[in-house]
Amino acid sequence: MEMESAGPSAKREQLAAPAIHGNAPLPVVPTAEAIDLEPAVAERSEEPSPGAEEDEEESLDHISRLPDHVLGEVISLLTIMEGSRTQILASRWRHLWHAAPLNLDFCALPASNNMLPSRCAFVSAIIAAHQGSGRRLCLPARHLQCRADAVDAWLRSHALDNLQELEFYFCCAKHCDPELVIEALLPPPASIFRFSSTLRAATISNCYLVDDMVETLRFPHLRKLALMCVKISEVSLHNIISGCPGLECLLLSTISSIRCHRINSTTLRSIGIRSSSEQLIIEDAPMLERLLYLEMNMQMQILVISAPKLETLGCIPEKYTDSKIVFGSTVIQGLRIDSLATVVRTVKILSIHMLFFDQDMVIDLMRCFPCLEKLYAKEKSWPWDGNPWHRKNWDLLTSLDFRLKTIVLRCYHGTRLQAHFATFFVQNARMLESMILEVESCDYNGDFFEKQHEMLQMENRASRGARLSFTTGCHHDVSGIMHVDDLDLADPFACRC
Repeated sequence: MEMESAGPSAKREQLAAPAIHGNAPLPVVPTAEAIDLEPAVAERSEEPSPGAEEDEEESLDHISRLPDHVLGEVISLLTIMEGSRTQILASRWRHLWHAAPLNLDFCALPASNNMLPSRCAFVSAIIAAHQGSGRRLCLPARHLQCRADAVDAWLRSHALDNLQELEFYFCCAKHCDPELVIEALLPPPASIFRFSSTLRAATISNCYLVDDMVETLRFPHLRKLALMCVKISEVSLHNIISGCPGLECLLLSTISSIRCHRINSTTLRSIGIRSSSEQLIIEDAPMLERLLYLEMNMQMQILVISAPKLETLGCIPEKYTDSKIVFGSTVIQGLRIDSLATVVRTVKILSIHMLFFDQDMVIDLMRCFPCLEKLYAKEKSWPWDGNPWHRKNWDLLTSLDFRLKTIVLRCYHGTRLQAHFATFFVQNARMLESMILEVESCDYNGDFFEKQHEMLQMENRASRGARLSFTTGCHHDVSGIMHVDDLDLADPFACRC
């Protein structure tokens, strides 16, 4: 039996971030002229020698021969610092950055010790100097409250015309209650919605979206929408969603003033929810593939009426038994099947958070999701080593069709109960291809691997092609999703370190 293991360095080693302060640093207090990073060695005042332009034309690489609008699109995909440095490549590139679609990310700007004012000065200077249109603007959401006038001036600039991505990212202070923050929020400047006809992705945070402001909004090209720490009425939320005919990804995080989210969309493919609301009702979502329950410490009830293509579900917590997920007449309370009247054959990927690894509980879930192919199971931090199995479902083993191909066990410590749980699936899952155990770094060694190989009785595995792998997991959890782009992943539960 081959044992696969990515070395510890593969999981723990972080790639060095590319330097953004090359040999042409920007001044701390910028002006429009200071944004031009053309090196002094260019000596533009000198007249080029006869034939110099012809020689440079001859030496152009294939990329530099592309039309200006194509090179501009390439530059717009770079960070603001990387894009500005393309001016030093050759005279062919010197004018392109100022005219390329602007990609302006507040976090990527350099700053002095007086960080906030210097970065705001950079934003003003870059927008004032830019001669083209906009592609992406990313700003701290707190500016909507404390620097609303500056934000309004930036948004009204022609340098942001035709903007495709707008993000006001939210970072709640440690130990800060988001609900208290929401109650004090003010409406954003009206200019925040002037790009509604061109936006493809939007993240709106830390503001109060009043009914009059969003009543008639339409976003014909919007594919991804995130609302984070906002105050909004149920009617306004419904109006925004219905005004996005092409919406595919929706992230709702800490939404105030709404007790029940109702989803009706013919285009939505992914929904992520982290909210204090009491209910999420999927009334009609014919294209929905991923339903992500991002917050594990709430007691929300989810009712799925129509989602015929739902394939990915989780993370479902066991701890809060008041939480429910209802499919037709089937009720899952916590992780217990309270009533099994309808099976959901479309779900192929499931993530669960258990108090301890329990075979009976997983078998019940597999009866509800008989076509399940990939299971993520995470145990609480302190492993329990009590009675591993009451054999409630012993009679079902001969009739159950185990279609599981991949099992990922997180917070695995190699206790007797955990090994018993893993062994059960090794010996009964006939289609199993991979069993992945995420262990602590102290257990990532050959002796631990050999012992687990023996405890799991891999020589008696039901699937001869099954492989046992170990990894020093990064404790990746879907609850850490804070960006709407993460909802577009085919498997949002997979570790991407």
